[in-house]
Amino acid sequence: MLKIAYTPIYHHSLPPGHRFPMAKYSLLPEQLLYEGTCTQANFFEPGQLSEAQVLRTHTAGYWQKLKDLKLSRAEERRTGFPLTQKLVEREITINQGTIDNCRYALEFGVSINIAGGTHHAYADRGEGFCLLNDIAIASHWLLDQNLAQKILVVDLDVHQGNGTAKIMENEPRVFTFSMHGAKNYPLKKEKSDLDIALPDGCDDTTYLKILSEKLPRLLDEVQPDFAFYQSGVDVLATDKLGRLGMSIYGCRQRDELVLKTLHKNNLPVAINMGGGYSQRLADIVDAHANTFRLAQKIWF
Repeated sequence: MLKIAYTPIYHHSLPPGHRFPMAKYSLLPEQLLYEGTCTQANFFEPGQLSEAQVLRTHTAGYWQKLKDLKLSRAEERRTGFPLTQKLVEREITINQGTIDNCRYALEFGVSINIAGGTHHAYADRGEGFCLLNDIAIASHWLLDQNLAQKILVVDLDVHQGNGTAKIMENEPRVFTFSMHGAKNYPLKKEKSDLDIALPDGCDDTTYLKILSEKLPRLLDEVQPDFAFYQSGVDVLATDKLGRLGMSIYGCRQRDELVLKTLHKNNLPVAINMGGGYSQRLADIVDAHANTFRLAQKIWF
């Protein structure tokens, strides 16, 4: 069964300007239920991440600031959100959801977190709408529990997974692969194990050709036994923050290529949704929904 981590959104606790991009997290499960891709049995609400698990990846000083709601104005601006208790609670719930996803992926082959993909969070700070790095936290959990020996992070969000790359730079058991816009955020890129920087306007044909050549080779070279897939839909031409030129169909082909390749190689995969900021909310929801539709079709 496809298991999906769902963390409720507290829209009332956010300023009006932040509510539109967050709305997809509520609308996506509604769409999946309406069209029959999923049933209520597919969804679960995670608990909250333990403090010990936070501190396995993040510094004690930074975590204390989050708990005490003591980020400076500059630190708060860097995250993109006003810091509230509800936001911190949601973040640790999302992170626990990614750990739970790993458990379900090991059992069923694939699992998805409707939120997650907080790849801009560093060990000692938050950035770009990310407070805690769920892929790094869940990777550490897998390694510490001896549930994985070699992890491949496939990050196809339009923005480089800078926080993940930095946290994992000295961890040889985690291979970070980021395919992102060359001129997009973050301005200063970190060094992933493999970075592919794409030009503005990169279209479906160019994108898919590069990915279809690189991903199978990576599996052969890295020999992972677990994968994370960051499936951001901010690669769309309609995305306000994306700068690439992909269609919704091309984005679906990207997901199909990744998921079929991982499935063919018997690699369990935990999927995180990542970014999506198109003008039409319907485009964001449809593009994200394709990931769930394909996971159901390929595995179940």
